[in-house]
Amino acid sequence: MFCFQCEQTAKGEGCTKIGVCGKQPDVAALQDLLIYVTKGLSSVVVQGQKLGITNEPINRLTCEAIFSTLTNVDFDPDRLVSFIQKIVQYRDALKLSIEKSCGNIVDETGPVVYKPKDTIAGLVADGERVGIHADKIDTDLLSLRELLIYGLKGVAAYADHAAILGQSDDVVYQFIHEAMAATLNTDLTVDDMVGMVLKCGEINLKAMELLDKANTDTYGHPVPTSVPLGSKKGKAILVSGHDLKDLEEILKQSQGKGINVYTHGEMLPCHGYPELKKYSHFYGHYGTAWQNQAKEFEAFPGAILMTTNCIQKPKESYTKNIFTTGLVGWPGVTHIADKNFEKVIQKALELPGFSEDIEGKSVMVGFARNAVLGVADTVIEAVKNKAIRHFFLVAGCDGAKPGRNYYTELVEKIPDDCIVLTLACGKFRFFDKDLGNIGGIPRLLDVGQCNDAYSAIQIAVALAGAFDCGVNDLPLSMILSWYEQKACSILLTLLYLGIKNIRLGPTLPAFISPNVLNVLVDKFNIMPIQTPDEDLKAILG
Repeated sequence: MFCFQCEQTAKGEGCTKIGVCGKQPDVAALQDLLIYVTKGLSSVVVQGQKLGITNEPINRLTCEAIFSTLTNVDFDPDRLVSFIQKIVQYRDALKLSIEKSCGNIVDETGPVVYKPKDTIAGLVADGERVGIHADKIDTDLLSLRELLIYGLKGVAAYADHAAILGQSDDVVYQFIHEAMAATLNTDLTVDDMVGMVLKCGEINLKAMELLDKANTDTYGHPVPTSVPLGSKKGKAILVSGHDLKDLEEILKQSQGKGINVYTHGEMLPCHGYPELKKYSHFYGHYGTAWQNQAKEFEAFPGAILMTTNCIQKPKESYTKNIFTTGLVGWPGVTHIADKNFEKVIQKALELPGFSEDIEGKSVMVGFARNAVLGVADTVIEAVKNKAIRHFFLVAGCDGAKPGRNYYTELVEKIPDDCIVLTLACGKFRFFDKDLGNIGGIPRLLDVGQCNDAYSAIQIAVALAGAFDCGVNDLPLSMILSWYEQKACSILLTLLYLGIKNIRLGPTLPAFISPNVLNVLVDKFNIMPIQTPDEDLKAILG
């Protein structure tokens, strides 16, 4: 196997024996094969679109397949095999429609004609032959191709979340197909691929906008909300991952059954949505970021539901207490495909739950774009009066790799006349710290999930408009942490918007070649984090 799509990849180069994420070589090969056959499907889709031949279910299937290969989503070989078979079935059906229309398929090579083997062993062997280094291409082209694919994984994730709540746009789907097909085109130059990568950032902005609309139309705009970090005596269900619809279903189905529902990880911001807040048994937040789940889940005395990505290998001690749904999967863990969560509820009723009330800290959530822009006049006046000197967006993914304490120390050292905006699970390095306020405005503003990056962008754009300047001219610094591919797509969106001087850590992506990095440095002044003291001195003087 060879995989270097996440920040924690082995030795900063690539996982070759087993994934740091827990991915086994057979799963890695099946994911590579799934990406390969999806490229073939997209190539046929692009040809069909030119003839006016479309197939709507293919769009959703393509996003689900790509999303399934994102880090910490699907580790179940059987489910990956099912995706591969389904992709090929849809590809062949679409090819037949094209052949009936015009008599031939333009591209009849590689993944367009690939026939899957009948056994998992055969599929794994094929996957090993079509992995990242299967094509002997220029290092910089390989770097850009993989950057594009990883950006597409983020786009597919956001598009899938949005579609679950009824929001979609053919422009997003069309680009996903065009870009996947483009990775098969050996005639594209470095400049061509740079253009595709930045286009991916543009399309990701559209996908995030769709998701923002889906969430806020369905559940209302988040409002500032205090969330308890302790626990309440009684039976308990813990919901982790990112999916708001799954959380809503758990709340509906467990209502009136004496069960308290807690969030974990990136589900924390869900407490700010009015339509979710209305459930009286939606109690509080338990635990921190995804990489701590083994210890935290083992101690949780109730049932656990994993939605979307961020699952780790479950310990035997809680394997019977954890369930998956949607695209997330782990071999041996009960998967719920039909959204009937009766098994989760029954397991919660069987388990002891919390034996007593446990008091803990509380944290504030709900500072998405609507809430922040609702007090924009106060913020602007505070900047003009120099009560607020600078804004820091300290956001992104958390992880277990050493070096991430930088973000804790940075936030602790940011001066009292500065505001810290945060989103995604990177905030768990400092989310429970009391930073006080400036004129009634909390110094720490939780914008939401990584899925809510659109909110942060809209806040920055609105402030730039209010001060009649560009985003790069604002007293705003972006200091980001990354782990998986949604972070890649967000970074591409920021680059598409022309945002410069981004600090990125804890390490730079292994899939970025030196020449591609130089382009990013020259054009956008993207830079690695240093020490908190050095970076604060460079930013604030």
